[in-house]
Amino acid sequence: MQDSFLDGRVVVKVGDLTREAVDAIVNAANSTLLGGGGVDGAIHRVGGPEIIEACRELRRTHYPAGLPTGDAVITTGGRLTARYVIHTVGPIYGRNNGRDAELLAASYSNSLEQAAQHELSTIAFPAISTGVYGYPKRDAARVASAAIKDFLEGNSGIEQVRLIYFHESDADIFIASHVF
Repeated sequence: MQDSFLDGRVVVKVGDLTREAVDAIVNAANSTLLGGGGVDGAIHRVGGPEIIEACRELRRTHYPAGLPTGDAVITTGGRLTARYVIHTVGPIYGRNNGRDAELLAASYSNSLEQAAQHELSTIAFPAISTGVYGYPKRDAARVASAAIKDFLEGNSGIEQVRLIYFHESDADIFIASHVF
């Protein structure tokens, strides 16, 4: 299953994020940057120790208290097909004093900004915050698609954004709920 929007600049598909042949994949990280479950754990397992070493250095030098929600940082892709991993911390739904949508949008736009700053042309995202962080999938689709659309309208350097879903039902929810 695959669908595209914005003249092919956004692709929605079902697959394994860790196998995407793009310049960077986005990690739905926790604030520690030291690995976890779900997408985060898979990226660290497949990418190897180079990623965790880079994350430890970021914690030591720039984020001793952890990466703030909505921010994004870039590291090596280690042994992944992608050259880089852009780590972002999405919001835990309902714990942000009404700022959930703002913080989720920031996770997407700051990740895209990292890609643009490093002159990358292709990037792949998982569904940020919709797993254990509990963000409702339909609402997340609207927020994510609006943030991506807004960013791409002002940046021609990013040629393609891929939204990679592990389950077809999640991709279907995005396709039914997006705002492109």
